[in-house]
Amino acid sequence: MLHTLFKTPEFRIIDHSGEDGPEQAMASFAIDDALAISVGENLAPPTARLWIHDRTIMLGIPDSRLPYIKEGISYLQEKGYKAVVRNSGGLAVLLDKGVVNLSFIFPDAKHIGIHDGYQAMVSFIQYIFQDLTDKIEAFEIVGSYCPGTYDLSIDGRKFAGISQRRVKDGSAVQIYLCVDGSGAARAEIVQGFYERAKKDAETRFTFPDVVPETMASLEELLQVSLTSEQVCKRIVDGLASITHIDPSSEMTVQEAQLQQERMKLMRARNENFQ
Repeated sequence: MLHTLFKTPEFRIIDHSGEDGPEQAMASFAIDDALAISVGENLAPPTARLWIHDRTIMLGIPDSRLPYIKEGISYLQEKGYKAVVRNSGGLAVLLDKGVVNLSFIFPDAKHIGIHDGYQAMVSFIQYIFQDLTDKIEAFEIVGSYCPGTYDLSIDGRKFAGISQRRVKDGSAVQIYLCVDGSGAARAEIVQGFYERAKKDAETRFTFPDVVPETMASLEELLQVSLTSEQVCKRIVDGLASITHIDPSSEMTVQEAQLQQERMKLMRARNENFQ
């Protein structure tokens, strides 16, 4: 059953899934901040944004403080990945062309419980894949990378993780969906990063002991051929089936200005890791 946050007159969809320049991964978090401010001030309707970034490791703020972070990043670069420190908690997540990211931007964050945002995302993902499975569950998958209460899995193997960031009176609920390819192979890259960036050091923050076999793609779990493009279409069609879609699919001038301001913060956060 869909969450009540989707009982809204309209949604705007911004499709950035085809954009992936040198700073686009950093820009994604600046964009979501800008949208959260705009939607939170009721300058724009609730918004869904699609984004895909190839060969990128999105690090959480705690990851950036690992004792051997430079060695970890060197390893990622050797493997052909760029590392970006995002502006939120959580831990390392691997993105590539087989991983679809979806952000829901909701208004009135001060009056919405934090679990509502997570539960809304869970309900939507269950909704758009209901023709393929009724086994999508939300609970922490120990051994996965970036583990959390709202990990999405099928038969105990994780294919998606959800995070949430609140900016003023807007909230950005973000999910990554491993669509195709090998979930375990992705996890091995993250496992290698932690082996080099943490080693055996004692840390105040608990970092995951990644077990690659706990991760899988939707294609592996559902035993059907599935592409990122098909999942993006499911998302768009799913939203269109429950609410009116605002025809404006671009950011406003004000949102673009807010993005530039937030981008300065992202560049500053990442200046030591590029």
